[in-house]
Order: sequence, then structure tokens, then C-alpha cells
Amino acid sequence: MELLCCEGAAVAVTTRRAAPDPNLLREERVLRNLLRIEERYLPRCSYFKCVQRDIQPFMRRIVATWMLEVCEEQKCEEEVFPLAMNYLDRFLAVVPTRKCHLQLLGAVCMFLASKLKETIPLTAEKLCIYTDNSIRPQELLEWELVVLGKLKWNLAAITPHDFIEHILRKLPLSQDKLLLIRKHAQTFIALCATDFNFAMYPPSMIATGSVGAAICGLQFDEGESPLSGDILTELLAKITNTDVDCLKACQEQIESVLVSNLQEVRRQQQQGNPSKTVDELDQSSTPTDVRDINL
Repeated sequence: MELLCCEGAAVAVTTRRAAPDPNLLREERVLRNLLRIEERYLPRCSYFKCVQRDIQPFMRRIVATWMLEVCEEQKCEEEVFPLAMNYLDRFLAVVPTRKCHLQLLGAVCMFLASKLKETIPLTAEKLCIYTDNSIRPQELLEWELVVLGKLKWNLAAITPHDFIEHILRKLPLSQDKLLLIRKHAQTFIALCATDFNFAMYPPSMIATGSVGAAICGLQFDEGESPLSGDILTELLAKITNTDVDCLKACQEQIESVLVSNLQEVRRQQQQGNPSKTVDELDQSSTPTDVRDINL
């Protein structure tokens, strides 16, 4: 008996993405539960002070930037990179790690995060190519078990992306404006994930600060948006039950990091050494500064 279906070798495979469930977004208990349990998934400590001796903050930033480039090149879901960085920070908070293993750890964290969030996850072989074959697939799989054990198999971590839709649906803005805000906020969240200063911040605060920074950065006309200044900050703080002063400080820090990154890009361009764009990223290469860490 033959099974007739539309699948076949000649049919192009289209990756299906899950859409937000409106029932979950309308249910206030979902947001309350996210706020209640989010701190369970934060690193236990500021690990550069009390755990790590061989790894420095700038090394984390370099590897995080490489991980972000890989996720962008592979068109991963927006949640994959922040989730991978959550795994990396939680692991480094409990396990002293040699700097030569940092890129391997980053690859393993992307491997796990993509399995949790992607329809078609990243493969071990592909991730090894992105390290310029400095690690082997078998080595990555062995470390996968180590990381899973240290994280106690608790992978469903809360990230800032879990709060974005809950925040946006409560803003009195048009769908076109919300779409722009969402894209900018996602960029800010990725930027925060590369900066260790945000590693201990609750995801809800990063999400709220990112939305606030996105709205301020887009500079809507008063006729387009009734939100501005203190009115916006107080509304955002109320949505996620965040202290207003803490939210202001977080948003200012996000904006400061953005300015610093833009200045760094301009400086590199003036020196004739522009950063590689996603389109220019060679799949078989790994950044020179990451190789330096591996030594």
C-alpha cells in the first residue's frame, strides 16, 4: 500500500517557524510566571571575580561576537544566540575553564540552543567548520554531555525574547511601528548578550530597556506615538514590574553600549580594516582574535 503525500526529493524544504500564540500573550499568568522564575536561570556569580582565572572579559566578548556572526550567517531564530550565551555564562559560573576551550564551549552552547529553538538545528560538522576545524565533531559531542551535566539538563532558560511580545502588545502603537520596534529591540538584546555587564541582569529588564531604547532611537513624531520620556519609562516599568530608576539606568547603559559599538566600527573603517559583514563571512574561517584565545 502506497502512502500518497506531498513530500519528495524534488520538493524544496521550507523551514516552518512557529507564530506567537495569542492565547498565551493575552493570559497575564504567563507573564507573571516568567517574571517569577526568570532569576533561576541567571549565572550564580560574576564569575571573572571568583571562578575563572584563565579567561578574561575581553575573551568572552570576542567569542560572543563570533557566535553572533555564526547565528546570523545560519539565519538562526533570534532566540538562539541569547540562549547560547545564557548556557555559556551559567557554565563558566561553575566550571573553571581554560581559554583554549572557550571557542569549543561557545560552539557547544550554540549546538544546544539551536536544538531547542530551531526546526532544523545546527550540525556538529558545520559548527566545526566555523572554528576553522580547530575542534572535531566527536570533541564537540563529548563536551555537549559535559555542559548538559553542569547545567543539570535545565535548558529551557528564560531570555529577554520571552518578554518582547508581552511588552509590545501593551503599547498603544500601530502594527507598523511595533514591527520596527521589535526589530530594533532584538538587535539591542543581541548586543547586550555580547557584553558581560548585562550577564547578571534579569531578562525582563534587558527586554524592557531594549524596547525603551528602540522607541527612543526611532524618534517617532508626537502624532505617531503618544509615548515619550517619563510616560514611556513608567509604562514599561509597570508592564514588567521593574523599578523605574533601574530601568532608566539599564536603558542608558544599552544606549551607551550601542554608541561604543558604532564608534568602534567607524574606527576600524578609518583604519582600513572594516569588520566583516554577514555576507562577507567565510564559512570556513574563524576570526584571528578567536585563534589568539585558543593559543
